[in-house]
Amino acid sequence: MPPRERDPRPDAELVLGAEDSSLLDLVDNVLSKGVVLTGDITIGLAHVELIYAQLSVLLCAADRVLPQESEDFHERHEARRQLRARRKARR
Repeated sequence: MPPRERDPRPDAELVLGAEDSSLLDLVDNVLSKGVVLTGDITIGLAHVELIYAQLSVLLCAADRVLPQESEDFHERHEARRQLRARRKARR
């Protein structure tokens, strides 16, 4: 089986599509699909690493992360209050 050739299009074009889009289209696409940004930070002195931090950020619409959540603020607040009370009663 011959090796598969890499698609010559840029990664952004593969994710977002080739058609022209506005900033609103881009933001909508990112929020509906989600994006994870990762990075490493190292702080050192005299070639000695003192602090190392690995960061990851998930950027997406809240309904993607918590799809079962109610849209009504008061219902969400009451459900979370009851959950905290149940957890506290178990202790």
